Amino acid sequence: MPMDWTPPPRGGGGQQPDLGKVVSELKNKFPNLKKAKGLWLVVLIVLALMAGSSSYYTVDPEETGVVLRFGKFVRESGPGLHFKLPLGIETATLVKTGRVFKEEFGFRGTQPGIRSRFTEKGYSDESIMLTGDLNVIDVKWIVQFKVREPRKWLFSVRDGVAAIRDLSEAVMRSIVGNRYGDEVLTLARLEIANQAQTELQKLLDFYEVGVQIITVKLQDVNPPTPVQPAFNEVNEARQQKERMINEAQQAYNREIPKALGNAKRVVTEAEGYATERVNRANGEAQRFNQVLAAYRQAQEVTKRRFFLETMQNVLKNAGRVYVVDESVKGLLPFMDLTKGRGTHQAKEVQQ
Repeated sequence: MPMDWTPPPRGGGGQQPDLGKVVSELKNKFPNLKKAKGLWLVVLIVLALMAGSSSYYTVDPEETGVVLRFGKFVRESGPGLHFKLPLGIETATLVKTGRVFKEEFGFRGTQPGIRSRFTEKGYSDESIMLTGDLNVIDVKWIVQFKVREPRKWLFSVRDGVAAIRDLSEAVMRSIVGNRYGDEVLTLARLEIANQAQTELQKLLDFYEVGVQIITVKLQDVNPPTPVQPAFNEVNEARQQKERMINEAQQAYNREIPKALGNAKRVVTEAEGYATERVNRANGEAQRFNQVLAAYRQAQEVTKRRFFLETMQNVLKNAGRVYVVDESVKGLLPFMDLTKGRGTHQAKEVQQ
């Protein structure tokens, strides 16, 4: 007749069957079993089943098994099927070391999804902080971590999650308390998150919690609700100030290079004009020196050439030309008939 009993589930977390209950059930199933020999045989069978069912455990891919022998740490085991001493001599505790856990501060997620839903009611004690310039702000952040050392996570602290939450609040309040409120609200959010991650990791390593901080991220930083209108006005004034500064900087960047370009152009033109004048003067001086040298070599020829060149320049602009011969006593008027009709211009030529 088959027994009405099944072994406990696989893994180290299953409950051991009640031996007395099993024996009672066997007696009910076998009412004619009177001899002690038969009873002990049944007990041995039950013990064998219990030992077999408690001698192995399974570790999932994202878990690490921690094996204890009579409550003392013995070893760690990775994913897969493993064996241990049965009947409670060795127990296996499974720690999820491949999963990233998240702790929320100042709010709680109520419904995860593409558009997660959150609630902030009742969590203001975690997020309300005092800055270095005595301003009150509401800081909400998250901490993501992984269990790096399962042994420390199980035995170094009583409650690892509570330790992470307490240390995170202490670190964040210390950092915010040493900064101005304007920095926390605007420019220093990323720097604060990085600093909080570094300091929190140092504290967790000091207390040997056995976790690794993946990230610390500020979700929302706002002034408290009663003073938000005043902060909004201040932010608008700052934005207007920044806009005016940017416009002035834009005008500066436009006009100053333009003026510098004009100044450089004027200087370049002046330098070019000076170079031209100097070169021309040097050329004239060289030409004069060459003429002077030629004049000294043939003074009469040079005088005659100067005279002819000068007369040529003078006569081409003269309206009437008189050619005078010293041997002729009188002048003969001469009318120039080569002009156009109606033009009467006389030239007096004396030969």
